[in-house]
Order: sequence, then structure tokens, then C-alpha cells
Amino acid sequence: MGLRRYDRAGAAIYRSPRWKSVRFLAKRRDCWKCVQCGGNGRLEVDHVKPVRDAPELAFDLSNLQTLCGACHARKTRIEVGLAEIDPKRRAWRDLVRNAPQPQAPMEKPNA
Repeated sequence: MGLRRYDRAGAAIYRSPRWKSVRFLAKRRDCWKCVQCGGNGRLEVDHVKPVRDAPELAFDLSNLQTLCGACHARKTRIEVGLAEIDPKRRAWRDLVRNAPQPQAPMEKPNA
């Protein structure tokens, strides 16, 4: 009973040296920022038209955009048919993420 292997539509594309250089060009073109939110954390290069639908555009720079992880995940959720996150849930998530973190108590010096 082994694990079933599911290959992405463009698995061979993502392993190629050509993809690495086109991905670099897309990030440089987009000034190393997410084109949707402007974030510059962990960046991913996304195909505007997915490889499974338009494999001939896999290396076309005009079909690529730089996205942060959150924006890429949001786009992927919509592409696969999952609904957007409920606005109330999103507001709660953002509140928790931006809440101040508790500080560790300071140690008193021994006298």
C-alpha cells in the first residue's frame, strides 16, 4: 500500500533550467514584489493562464506574474473552484495575525 503520486500538469516545466531563468526574469520585471498586494516576502511566479490549460505559454514572460504566497494561494483556491474566505473569518484571521505578541517577563537581578 504505497502512496499514490500525483504529478502537477507542468512538473517537467518546473524542473527545467529554462523555467529557473524565466522565473528570475519575471521577478525582476515585477521589481521583486507581489503584483497584487506589493508584498516582498516569499515570492512565487504564477502562470496567468494555467499550464494545464495553455502549455504553450509555460515559458511566455507575458503569461507570468509574481505573487506572494497568500495571493497565489487565493488565486489557486478560486481556480480550483473553492469559494473565497468568508469576510468575517478573514477579519478575525487578520485581527489575530496583527495582535501584539505577549512579552516575556523580565528577570529581576539578584542582589
